[in-house]
Amino acid sequence: MHAHRVFLDASFWIAVRDEREACHTGARQALLELFRNRSQFLTTTLVFAEIHAYFSRSLPKREQVLTDFWENPLVHFEPVGYADQQAAVTLLRRQRDKSYSFCDAVSLVILRRLEVRRVASLDDHFRQLGEFEVLGGAGPPGDERE
Repeated sequence: MHAHRVFLDASFWIAVRDEREACHTGARQALLELFRNRSQFLTTTLVFAEIHAYFSRSLPKREQVLTDFWENPLVHFEPVGYADQQAAVTLLRRQRDKSYSFCDAVSLVILRRLEVRRVASLDDHFRQLGEFEVLGGAGPPGDERE
Protein backbone atom coordinates (compact mmCIF):
# COMPACT_ATOMS: atom_id res chain seq x y z
CA MET A 1 0.00 0.00 0.00
CA HIS A 2 2.80 2.43 0.88
CA ALA A 3 5.06 1.32 -2.00
CA HIS A 4 3.56 3.85 -4.39
CA ARG A 5 3.73 6.84 -2.05
CA VAL A 6 6.23 9.48 -3.09
CA PHE A 7 7.08 12.63 -1.19
CA LEU A 8 7.08 15.72 -3.42
CA ASP A 9 9.83 18.19 -2.64
CA ALA A 10 9.70 21.81 -3.81
CA SER A 11 12.81 21.48 -5.98
CA PHE A 12 11.15 18.74 -8.04
CA TRP A 13 7.86 20.55 -8.62
CA ILE A 14 9.62 23.81 -9.45
CA ALA A 15 11.58 21.96 -12.15
CA VAL A 16 8.36 20.36 -13.43
CA ARG A 17 6.63 23.73 -13.85
CA ASP A 18 9.51 26.05 -14.78
CA GLU A 19 10.65 25.48 -18.35
CA ARG A 20 13.78 27.57 -17.65
CA GLU A 21 15.07 25.07 -15.09
CA ALA A 22 18.00 22.96 -16.33
CA CYS A 23 16.31 19.76 -15.11
CA HIS A 24 12.85 20.58 -16.48
CA THR A 25 12.75 17.78 -19.09
CA GLY A 26 14.07 15.15 -16.68
CA ALA A 27 11.61 16.21 -13.97
CA ARG A 28 8.70 16.04 -16.44
CA GLN A 29 9.78 12.56 -17.54
CA ALA A 30 10.07 11.43 -13.92
CA LEU A 31 6.58 12.81 -13.23
CA LEU A 32 5.12 10.90 -16.19
CA GLU A 33 6.72 7.72 -14.85
CA LEU A 34 5.21 8.37 -11.42
CA PHE A 35 1.78 8.79 -13.04
CA ARG A 36 2.27 5.55 -15.01
CA ASN A 37 3.09 3.77 -11.75
CA ARG A 38 -0.06 5.22 -10.15
CA SER A 39 1.95 6.88 -7.42
CA GLN A 40 0.26 8.77 -4.62
CA PHE A 41 1.91 12.08 -3.83
CA LEU A 42 2.64 13.19 -0.30
CA THR A 43 3.78 16.66 0.72
CA THR A 44 3.28 19.32 3.37
CA THR A 45 1.93 22.84 3.34
CA LEU A 46 5.48 24.02 4.10
CA VAL A 47 6.71 22.52 0.83
CA PHE A 48 3.71 23.94 -1.01
CA ALA A 49 4.49 27.39 0.45
CA GLU A 50 8.01 27.21 -1.06
CA ILE A 51 6.60 26.26 -4.46
CA HIS A 52 3.92 28.94 -4.37
CA ALA A 53 6.45 31.59 -3.30
CA TYR A 54 8.72 30.66 -6.20
CA PHE A 55 5.90 31.24 -8.71
CA SER A 56 4.12 34.06 -6.86
CA ARG A 57 5.05 36.74 -9.42
CA SER A 58 3.58 34.83 -12.36
CA LEU A 59 -0.22 34.64 -12.24
CA PRO A 60 -0.50 31.74 -14.75
CA LYS A 61 2.13 29.64 -12.95
CA ARG A 62 0.75 30.54 -9.53
CA GLU A 63 -2.72 29.40 -10.63
CA GLN A 64 -1.25 26.23 -12.13
CA VAL A 65 0.47 25.17 -8.90
CA LEU A 66 -2.68 25.94 -6.91
CA THR A 67 -4.54 23.55 -9.23
CA ASP A 68 -1.67 21.01 -9.17
CA PHE A 69 -1.89 20.67 -5.42
CA TRP A 70 -5.33 21.69 -4.22
CA GLU A 71 -7.43 20.13 -6.99
CA ASN A 72 -5.49 16.93 -7.48
CA PRO A 73 -6.89 13.84 -5.72
CA LEU A 74 -3.46 12.17 -5.96
CA VAL A 75 -1.90 14.76 -3.63
CA HIS A 76 -2.14 14.25 0.12
CA PHE A 77 -1.01 16.99 2.50
CA GLU A 78 0.41 15.42 5.64
CA PRO A 79 -0.35 17.63 8.63
CA VAL A 80 2.74 19.00 10.35
CA GLY A 81 2.28 18.85 14.09
CA TYR A 82 4.12 20.63 16.85
CA ALA A 83 6.02 17.41 17.65
CA ASP A 84 7.21 17.25 14.01
CA GLN A 85 8.42 20.84 14.22
CA GLN A 86 10.21 20.19 17.53
CA ALA A 87 11.88 17.10 16.04
CA ALA A 88 12.98 19.21 13.04
CA VAL A 89 14.55 21.82 15.32
CA THR A 90 16.37 19.05 17.21
CA LEU A 91 17.59 17.63 13.90
CA LEU A 92 18.88 21.04 12.77
CA ARG A 93 20.71 21.52 16.07
CA ARG A 94 22.27 18.06 15.93
CA GLN A 95 23.38 18.28 12.33
CA ARG A 96 25.05 21.69 12.26
CA ASP A 97 27.31 20.56 9.40
CA LYS A 98 24.28 20.27 7.09
CA SER A 99 22.79 23.18 5.17
CA TYR A 100 19.22 22.07 4.76
CA SER A 101 16.32 24.33 5.65
CA PHE A 102 13.72 24.02 8.36
CA CYS A 103 11.27 22.93 5.65
CA ASP A 104 13.66 20.15 4.59
CA ALA A 105 14.13 19.10 8.23
CA VAL A 106 10.36 18.90 8.72
CA SER A 107 10.11 16.88 5.50
CA LEU A 108 12.73 14.45 6.82
CA VAL A 109 10.85 14.07 10.09
CA ILE A 110 7.59 13.39 8.22
CA LEU A 111 9.25 10.88 5.89
CA ARG A 112 10.71 8.99 8.81
CA ARG A 113 7.48 9.11 10.82
CA LEU A 114 5.43 7.75 7.92
CA GLU A 115 8.18 5.35 6.78
CA VAL A 116 8.10 6.75 3.25
CA ARG A 117 11.37 6.08 1.43
CA ARG A 118 10.72 7.54 -2.03
CA VAL A 119 11.27 11.26 -2.63
CA ALA A 120 10.82 13.24 -5.85
CA SER A 121 13.51 15.87 -5.43
CA LEU A 122 16.41 17.62 -7.12
CA ASP A 123 17.75 18.68 -3.74
CA ASP A 124 20.90 16.74 -2.81
CA HIS A 125 20.04 16.81 0.90
CA PHE A 126 17.76 13.79 0.59
CA ARG A 127 20.37 11.89 -1.42
CA GLN A 128 23.17 12.72 1.05
CA LEU A 129 21.31 11.05 3.91
CA GLY A 130 21.43 7.70 2.10
CA GLU A 131 18.11 6.45 3.44
CA PHE A 132 15.81 7.49 0.58
CA GLU A 133 15.28 6.54 -3.03
CA VAL A 134 15.52 9.94 -4.73
CA LEU A 135 13.60 10.25 -7.98
CA GLY A 136 13.95 13.02 -10.52
CA GLY A 137 17.69 13.04 -11.06
CA ALA A 138 20.27 15.33 -9.57
CA GLY A 139 20.19 19.06 -9.84
CA PRO A 140 22.95 21.00 -11.58
CA PRO A 141 26.37 20.78 -9.87
CA GLY A 142 26.49 22.97 -6.78
CA ASP A 143 22.72 23.36 -6.77
CA GLU A 144 21.45 23.62 -3.22
CA ARG A 145 17.83 24.53 -3.75
CA GLU A 146 15.70 24.02 -0.70
